[in-house]
Amino acid sequence: MNIATTRGTAKGSLSIPNILTCARIAAIPVVIGCIYAQSIADGPLWLRWVAVAVFIAAGITDYLDGYYARVWNQQSAFGRMLDPIADKLLVASCLLMLAADGIIHGWSLWAAIVILCREILVSGLREYLAALRVSVPVTKLAKWKTTIQLVAIGFLLAGEAGDLVVPVVTQIGLLLLWISAIFTIYTGWDYFRHGIHHVLEEDER
Repeated sequence: MNIATTRGTAKGSLSIPNILTCARIAAIPVVIGCIYAQSIADGPLWLRWVAVAVFIAAGITDYLDGYYARVWNQQSAFGRMLDPIADKLLVASCLLMLAADGIIHGWSLWAAIVILCREILVSGLREYLAALRVSVPVTKLAKWKTTIQLVAIGFLLAGEAGDLVVPVVTQIGLLLLWISAIFTIYTGWDYFRHGIHHVLEEDER
């Protein structure tokens, strides 16, 4: 059996794409722990750079797991279920920690709330439509939203450590967070508009 055949048949929970997805989930307590230790426990600023590095690595796995799943034909139901969950856990955990840290504060909290509410809305809608065997494809705009969102969180994780290098790092992160929130509202409405159509059709039957 050659490598290509092995890769093509490894569609279970131990396939490389799924391992990368699980690694993204495993990165969450490391990122949160570093920010907590630096901010709440008054630890050294270099912990923020560790958090940023781990967060970037986790973001890279988000691209790699999908890439390898397609190239090696290792797409699985487990992976399709776990991948969006891993993304939402990572984003939600970081936003909550950054709010507790005080990096996200004041009016910027509304941007974080919008992002979190949208994730809950879309997750609930996807779950309901899945029962109807209706898929909700990810749009290019939604992918851009996710990219901007991850970059914003990366800047905010750097926080005051980043500001010592470039004084506007936190401000850039907050600006990108608002841009992401605007994209979030639009893409969330787009998903809801398409999804509610199927919901209303189901009620009319």
